[in-house]
Order: sequence, then structure tokens, then C-alpha cells
Amino acid sequence: MAFIFGHVGDALRLAVAMFWQVLWPLALGFLLSAIVDTLVPRRAIARALGRDDARSVSRATAFGAISSSCSYAAVALARTLFRKGATLPNAIIFEFASTNLVFELGLVLLILLGWQFLAAEFAGGLFMVAVLAVIFRLTLRRALVERASRQAERGLVGRMEGHGAMDMSVTSGRFLQRAFSGRAYTSVSHSFFMNAYSVWTDLMLGFLIAGALGAWVPNDAWTKLFITGHGGISALWGALIGPLVAMLSFVCSIGNVPLAAVLWRGGISFGGAIAFVFGDLIIIPILNIYRKYYTGRVTVYLFVVSYAAMALAGLAVGAVFTALGWVPANRNVSVFTTTVSWDFNTFLNIATLVLVGVLFVRFLRTSGVSMLRGMNAPASA
Repeated sequence: MAFIFGHVGDALRLAVAMFWQVLWPLALGFLLSAIVDTLVPRRAIARALGRDDARSVSRATAFGAISSSCSYAAVALARTLFRKGATLPNAIIFEFASTNLVFELGLVLLILLGWQFLAAEFAGGLFMVAVLAVIFRLTLRRALVERASRQAERGLVGRMEGHGAMDMSVTSGRFLQRAFSGRAYTSVSHSFFMNAYSVWTDLMLGFLIAGALGAWVPNDAWTKLFITGHGGISALWGALIGPLVAMLSFVCSIGNVPLAAVLWRGGISFGGAIAFVFGDLIIIPILNIYRKYYTGRVTVYLFVVSYAAMALAGLAVGAVFTALGWVPANRNVSVFTTTVSWDFNTFLNIATLVLVGVLFVRFLRTSGVSMLRGMNAPASA
């Protein structure tokens, strides 16, 4: 019994240490995303994504990157955009950008794994968008789009549809007037807690699973799974298996990052770790939502295309960063030896909690709880 509780205690201590390490950057990312949501309106996005050309792909990527949200909300918003006039490829590219090119993901990667992973995530995300655009152009047939459109119009319910449909932007008045208005303060508080609420289960699962795997699974097991130390074979296998491990983890959004730290320490290739982080949009619950939104046949197509883009992006980024000498040589991720203590990180976390408390008061005083109740409500077309 003592052995069991000791191992559980090790896993929980590691999970808490990882969470404490990234608390302030995570909150900062949510805050930056909330500010962008407040100042940038969404209502014209669908019209801007109605053509399959390079400019629309660029807009889909940019709008996605500033429309930060959890993976489920991104999938719901993508269907809403599709129903309102965006092309299916642009809707899916928007969805990928909004989960892989966002503030909070980058900041957590930076703190847990270092600047190399942040740079690789950004470069790989843009490469993945380009790959998706090319594959869609070459393989997506009109009959498949029409099938997806008919199913999308049925309006079957997925998850976080209310979240995906909510527009928190403040549009009246000049920019500075909007930015410093009471309405903007309210909108920022609502958007902050909406984004945090939408990912808290994935974050909790991510940290707990990462803690358990980091504390319980011996390094030899990881080494065998990832064929570590075999050069190009390891790189290729890592990029291929990374998204599949993500698919089976049932964890999406930022919750993938602590798991990526465990896999990196365990021996997965650099590109494999990046491909794993990209894999949040092919987890089984999201594939099931795709089935409801677009039919089973379209779901299979989207899975194959998405997996190919994720694996190719991970492989390409791994090869480029290896050639440049940017792949970290040290796999001893610092968070695995870090404990909660009185240091600079703790003081930043305390300041962050004070700021969150101020936003929380505003949130409670402006019907924020009612807004949260509507996050899973079906979105109107």
C-alpha cells in the first residue's frame, strides 16, 4: 500500500510542479488572447474566407491565430464559418491555426521545453497550413464538399458550440476609446474566463497524465517505443507515431504540452514531439464531432489529410532544425527536477493570481456565470 501511495504521490507532485511552472505564462497567454478577442471583431471573417486562393489561406491562418480557443471551440467555429460562406479548406485551416499558432501554447512551450520548441511549433504550424492547402487543392472533390455542406446544415450538436459562436469584440468608437472602455474591461474578463474554462479539463488531464507517465514509466520503455538513437529511422518513426499517440491520449489544446515534455524526455525525436503537439485535432472525440458535422466519409478524408500534414510538418521541422544545430541536446527537462519554492517564478505566479482575482470580480459582477452556461449551447447558423 505504501508503495502504491508513494508512486501516486510522485505523480501528483510532478503534475503540480509542472502546472506551477507554467501558471503565469498560461494566464498571460489567456490575457493576450482575451485582449485580441475584444479588439478584433469576427463578424467579417467568413466573407474573407470564401475563396480558395493564397490570399484567403493567409487570412484563414491569420484570423485563426488571433482567434485563440480550445480545440473543441475551434472545430465548432470552423463549422459556423463554413455554414456562413467560408470554403471547407479555409475553415479547416482556420481551425488548425487557432489551435497551433496561439499565444498561450507558445508561451507554455517556451517555459516547459525552450525556445527551440516554440520556434519549431511556429515554423511547423505555417508549414502544415501550406501542406494542407496543397493537399486540399489536389484531392478535395466537389462531391465531398457538397456532402459536408448538407451535413453541416443539419446543425448536429458537438461541443463548445456556444463558445465558438461568441463574439466578444467591442466595435463602437475609436480604437483607444474601445481599448480603455468599461465594455472592453468586461469583455476581456469574460473572454479570459471563457478560454480558461474551455480548456481546464484538458489541462488537468494533461498535467495528471504527464505526471503519471513521467513518474511511473521507465525510460527503457520509451526508448523502445520511439526507436531512440537510430538517426533517420528514429526521426521518421517519431513524426509518424507522434500524432497517433496524441490521437489516443484524448487530450487536446495546451494539455498536450506537458505530455510532449514527457515524450521528449523519454526519447521521441524532435520532429516527433512537434508532430505530437499538432495532433490535438485528430483525437478520437474530435473525430466523432467531425462525423456529426460533416459525415463519416468526410471525417475519414479529414483524418488522412490532417495526419499527413502533421507528420510531414514534424518531419520537415525536425530535419531543418537538426541541420541548423537547433535541436536541444539535453533531454533532462528542468520541470522534472523543479519543485514549488520561493523563487522568481513563484512571485510571478502570485502577481498573476492577483490579476486573475481582479478580472474574476469584474467577471462575477457582469453576468459572467450566465455567459459560461451558454458555452455548450447549440450555435445558430
